[in-house]
Amino acid sequence: MSDFTPLRSVLYMPSSNERALEKAKTIPCDGLILDLEDAVAPDDKPAAREAACAAAASGEYGRRTVTIRVNGIGTEWHDDDLAAASAAGPAAVVVPKVSSADEVQQLVAAMEKAGAPDHTRLWAMIETPVAILDALSIARASDRLSVLVMGTNDLVKELYAEHVPGRAPILPSLHTALLAARAAGIAIVDGVYNDVKNLDGFLAECRQGREMGFDGKTLIHPGQVEGANEAFAPSEQAIEDARGILAAWDARDSGVVTYNGRMIENLHVESAQRTLAIAEAIAAL
Repeated sequence: MSDFTPLRSVLYMPSSNERALEKAKTIPCDGLILDLEDAVAPDDKPAAREAACAAAASGEYGRRTVTIRVNGIGTEWHDDDLAAASAAGPAAVVVPKVSSADEVQQLVAAMEKAGAPDHTRLWAMIETPVAILDALSIARASDRLSVLVMGTNDLVKELYAEHVPGRAPILPSLHTALLAARAAGIAIVDGVYNDVKNLDGFLAECRQGREMGFDGKTLIHPGQVEGANEAFAPSEQAIEDARGILAAWDARDSGVVTYNGRMIENLHVESAQRTLAIAEAIAAL
């Protein structure tokens, strides 16, 4: 866990907006997705591509994980986006609507051909029915793939479902993608919450995502960062308990160990170690 990278809050920022790119340097999010897709009008895409690549290569965003979201496979901008983003060397290139392991392998080959450095990973957006059904093969398709990103707006649309509190219509899909990420040993971040004025609804969805096991949440407004950071970080009580469990385990003199009346096993020790690793990585930010 020493190389754990927090992704509690991953904020989309339109790369066509120079002020937004500048403001992003001061927002306390864990990650940034400099967007070339939905947030950018067609006529602005070439200039946005240049701006995003310059920003990602600038080194001016501190410890934030800076990524670039390219336009989707098959669009007129995709090939140029992917080549330029790969050469710029961000932490990752984010690709929307990835639907198969073959597409992952094709994307990785194109990134490497464009000169992507080893540290530039691929993040695959999971936002269609076929991607959900093939999530495990997608997640295992390449060592360069490090994160699955849930595209819940498109998923709801593709399922002919509705956006409702609690997200019951897409919970099976969320669980399926989460299972795939964990089976492949990679990270996964939850989809966006659309109503930026509904703080209670947003925080409830953050809690749901954290309880399910997501590493963090993608965001569409800077005002959502604080809530996501808190929701996806270990609480003070969780950190205290983790330290107590490890101390009890280290002091054991028999096969049976208890902490606060609870029996402790290897699985509890591993969870405690992960909790402390996350807390330490967050503190380092």
